[in-house]
Amino acid sequence: MGDARLLEPAEAVAVFDTSELRTLVADMRDTMLALNGAGLAAPQIGVGLQVVIFGVANNPRYPDAETVPDTVLLNPVLEYLGDEMEEGWEGCLSLPGMRGKVPRHKHLRYRGFDLKGQPIDRTVSGFHARVVQHECDHLKGILYPMRITDMRLFGFTEVLFPDSAAIGMDE
Repeated sequence: MGDARLLEPAEAVAVFDTSELRTLVADMRDTMLALNGAGLAAPQIGVGLQVVIFGVANNPRYPDAETVPDTVLLNPVLEYLGDEMEEGWEGCLSLPGMRGKVPRHKHLRYRGFDLKGQPIDRTVSGFHARVVQHECDHLKGILYPMRITDMRLFGFTEVLFPDSAAIGMDE
């Protein structure tokens, strides 16, 4: 947090399935997996492109989370399905050691492209929807604290949850 690149809108990917794009995604995946993250956006590693990756399966940081398929999503478009919101704890690899309670749409449809330019179109809910919204916010220069409505529910993980080192969601 504090890096100006995290506050800038990302550019759309114009050409799919290039060696540079494959290298970027591999670097993102390595970073996400090394930190047991649920997702990562290209701006978080200094690349201003509309590229996000996410996926959760048997992750020790999210023992109760539903499975989220391993996904590479380029040029995403989100469509919120209904007005139902859900608050949940989030963290971010760009804000280590912090958590905040963030309202998110409970149901959404997301569309975009995979690494090879093939279309992706999914309708999701719950944790999956939260992860996608969090990651796509990064592409608009939005960090999760900007979405918190009650700043009393934002702080250092060890202060908020002294008995639990792994609560909530770090992307």
